[in-house]
Amino acid sequence: MPVTAERGYLIPAIGDVYVACAQKLSDSIHKWHPNANVTILTKEMLPYGDLGGYANDWQVFTASPYRQTIKLEADMICTSPIDHWWTLLEKRDVVISQGARDFYDQSAISRYYRKIFDENKLPDVYNAITYWRLSHTAKEFFNLVQVIFEQWDSYKKILKFPDEAPTTDVVYAIAAQILGPEQVTLPVGLGPTIVHMKRYINPIQTTDWTQELVWENNPFRINTVAQFGLVHYHVKEWLSE
Repeated sequence: MPVTAERGYLIPAIGDVYVACAQKLSDSIHKWHPNANVTILTKEMLPYGDLGGYANDWQVFTASPYRQTIKLEADMICTSPIDHWWTLLEKRDVVISQGARDFYDQSAISRYYRKIFDENKLPDVYNAITYWRLSHTAKEFFNLVQVIFEQWDSYKKILKFPDEAPTTDVVYAIAAQILGPEQVTLPVGLGPTIVHMKRYINPIQTTDWTQELVWENNPFRINTVAQFGLVHYHVKEWLSE
């Protein structure tokens, strides 16, 4: 896709539920940054067509209309200004976020969802926030992502506890390990991280935090705790509220 702007946010939204989520995220970004460039990438916009689910991810590099891109997962909400991220990230070719936070703003301790990362000594990356600038490194990274998705049957044979189908976080982690984590991540604690609302990351008893915790807007709070940055709310039905 031709470059139309220097910086912008790209939100992949493959499927109706993700389109609705992406629009919610776009609106929340514009609440804090009215002039921000935001592109919602639907399956009709994929340069090489819909390859099915996560396997489309490598296409974001070609699909982005920006020289510098921050790709965001659709089922998140922006709860505070985030434009300072550009100053932090712009000196690198690629940055994948590492680690996550609970809604108390504490670094996630539970490794319940990260067994494959720990057992295979992979970087603890979350593709939910991924930055790149047009560069050789970024092109090499996304070429690797494509190869790993397309050759997953071969890659999973060398992993402990592999998923039957590849997830984007695991594929990004393998690509990062091949290129060298220092090339595509920032030191833990330095870059942006998401608030992840999955059960075992937070002190909750059920999989649906929206039925257990109290949330409010203006400012966005969960159990009276003010949130900042991006909250990965995870429960898609929350949008209807």
